[in-house]
Amino acid sequence: MDENAEQQPPVASSGYALDQLSRAFVTALTHEDASTRHRAEDRTKRWRAVLAGMAEGKLTIGSRAPVADLPSWVTPEVVRGGFVTGTAGAEGPLEPYEVRAAQEFGVPATRHALFAYCLTEPGLAWLCALLDSGRYRVDLPEEASLLTLAWLVRRGELEQAVHLVDVLEPFADRLRFLPRPARHAAPDVAAVHRRTVAETGKTLARRRPNTAVETQREALAVWQPFADELLVLWLEFTAEGRDLTDAPDPAWLRRAAALLTRYRELAARHTLCTKHRSPKENLGILRGALEEVVAGRPLDARRAGMLRHAITSMVRKRGLPDSAQHTALRHAQARQAALPSHHALAQLVLRRLAGLPQEVGAADVAPLVAPVGVHEQEETGLPSGAQIPPAIRKVVEAALSAPLGTLVERGVVPSAEVLAELIPQLVAVTTAQTYRDEPLRRLMAANYRAFRNRRSLLLLNLERQVRVDELPWARAVTAHADTGAGQEPAAEALRQLGELAVQGFPGTILPNPLIRELGVLARQADLGAPLVEELAADIFMGTFSPKFLAAARVAAELLAGSLYERYYGIDYKAVRNLAISESAAALNRSYGARTTPGFAKLCAERAGGGDLWSVAAGGKVIEQAQILTTHNLATLVARVGIAPQPGWEDLARRCFGTVCRLTARVHHNPRPLATIKDAAYAWRQLLFHLSLCDADAQARVLTWLDEEAARHPAHVAARLAPALTGLRLIASGRSFDADGTAERGAARRLLGWSTDGHWLRPDPTDDATRRRVSSITEP
Repeated sequence: MDENAEQQPPVASSGYALDQLSRAFVTALTHEDASTRHRAEDRTKRWRAVLAGMAEGKLTIGSRAPVADLPSWVTPEVVRGGFVTGTAGAEGPLEPYEVRAAQEFGVPATRHALFAYCLTEPGLAWLCALLDSGRYRVDLPEEASLLTLAWLVRRGELEQAVHLVDVLEPFADRLRFLPRPARHAAPDVAAVHRRTVAETGKTLARRRPNTAVETQREALAVWQPFADELLVLWLEFTAEGRDLTDAPDPAWLRRAAALLTRYRELAARHTLCTKHRSPKENLGILRGALEEVVAGRPLDARRAGMLRHAITSMVRKRGLPDSAQHTALRHAQARQAALPSHHALAQLVLRRLAGLPQEVGAADVAPLVAPVGVHEQEETGLPSGAQIPPAIRKVVEAALSAPLGTLVERGVVPSAEVLAELIPQLVAVTTAQTYRDEPLRRLMAANYRAFRNRRSLLLLNLERQVRVDELPWARAVTAHADTGAGQEPAAEALRQLGELAVQGFPGTILPNPLIRELGVLARQADLGAPLVEELAADIFMGTFSPKFLAAARVAAELLAGSLYERYYGIDYKAVRNLAISESAAALNRSYGARTTPGFAKLCAERAGGGDLWSVAAGGKVIEQAQILTTHNLATLVARVGIAPQPGWEDLARRCFGTVCRLTARVHHNPRPLATIKDAAYAWRQLLFHLSLCDADAQARVLTWLDEEAARHPAHVAARLAPALTGLRLIASGRSFDADGTAERGAARRLLGWSTDGHWLRPDPTDDATRRRVSSITEP
């Protein structure tokens, strides 16, 4: 092979796409729910498009510009795993607002005609009016392009405007560049929300009556009272001393016929409950016997015996009709049946939501989830004072618009992943502060929020995701940003958000979307804070970008000589020297380094070497990189300056709670490896927080860990015993052996990845496991 031949970059395999297509196909054919089948059919179409594009060479999965005829700035349609379909997010049939705009402008209903109109004087005036009012919505970044163009023209930046038109015009017939008019301007405040009022309303509107609950309601309100009427009729028949096989008198027969007529009417109207149709149920036995008598057929001995047994059992179970016992039961059941359904209460909340601005969150959700009022009772028939159930309250509370810290405290933000979804709303406002002009500032904030809805691509060869400043319209106004004015607000926002993430979810590593947002603020603040993403083990190629070594150097400066360094067997002095030498080598090169070979070699050595093409082996190397860098915790402390309250000791204790909770999920789990990995990551966070505590606090936590473990099920304490023993051993000044164990296996270093079976997986309370452990630990 020619060594000088250009090496082709690696590309993604179609195997994953084929697997996803197969799964979607099976779901579309077999799932019992029609809406689920419909969604699966849509997924099937998208995965077919992925595979067809890959086969035809139109898609290069793994590239930052994966669609052959679209530039990287175009928002692609992305499916699971970061694969693209070849379709742009802003293409497809005209949206209703585009059709209305074409009618208003008096132009053909095509995107190219709309684009051309916006370049005319009336079109630019329409765009400028939207700009100044702020009453527009940008759902995709492309929808901010024409507004930016209008701003450039108004400012006299004609050269930039013409250049932007040249970039956009080739796609004007295909992509949606027109902004969406809105009723209200987006608020430029520090409050955020998980869902808009409109989104919350759609979620509630999708709720359907619960068939099981409504069936029970029908049984209590209709069929139980009707069964009582049948029982009373048969009790009257026998009260006169007649045998059940005797002929009834005419008056009784007329009442029986009337009851059967009403039964048929009730059965026609109330179709949910079907037990009354069963000939083996008491109600079915009473009714069936009545049908025979009314038809003039005397009861045979068998049917009379069944009827007698049914009457006896009903009286024995509930008492005679009109008795105190029976009356109390029926009153309780009537009250239960009269309770409004969740569906009806959801419809009431929908009415309340209708009066609010739909494009934003709700500043106060208390009135939305208040009990049913007197006037609402008159309008809806719902009983006054009825409470909104927790399931509906939870949906509504997701629309609460409040400071992010408040949402975390109230549980509206339950995880770091949800936190990552909300932070772009704040980062958008912070990054847009660099623009002096208010309409432009508002537009760039909207553009940023829309850009953050863009799903990440599957990237190979250390490619990086497209950034917001690469969008042509964002690049066109870069000269109007005062970067110096935005540094201090960015630094403060970064510190606050970093503290909130670490304090709110101390046992969870920062998810990649959150890291990307913090990275935007770090670059704007110019803090020299290297933040690193979690790499995917299944596509890991054994290399790291230089920022990983930079982050490890920050950790070395913070944690040299710490419990963390000793526990993981790190030589942070060597790490610092490696960072210095590789930085010096990079200065002597005429091109910027895209990888750091020394750091990759160090991680591989610490992971024990092996075949990197094994997913587990790659995961071990990635985990070592996370250990060396502390996966951003050291950077947030040393460079950003976070100081979470109420302190590091509290965070360490909460981390151990996460470790115990995750370890409990390993028990009887047929696929526990992902849970074990997360438990080990939480353990690593615990080590970091504990290392920042003083000696007294460390001693308190070490004592408390055993006490806390004992509060959990025996299998949790037994599984964690080797890790706790290992931690105490390191705290006492000793060290692990080369294989990460000590005390003949009684003490172990807890890591997440393993290539030969993780020691946390077997049930330590199992007799066979105890015998194996004893054979290792006993002399």
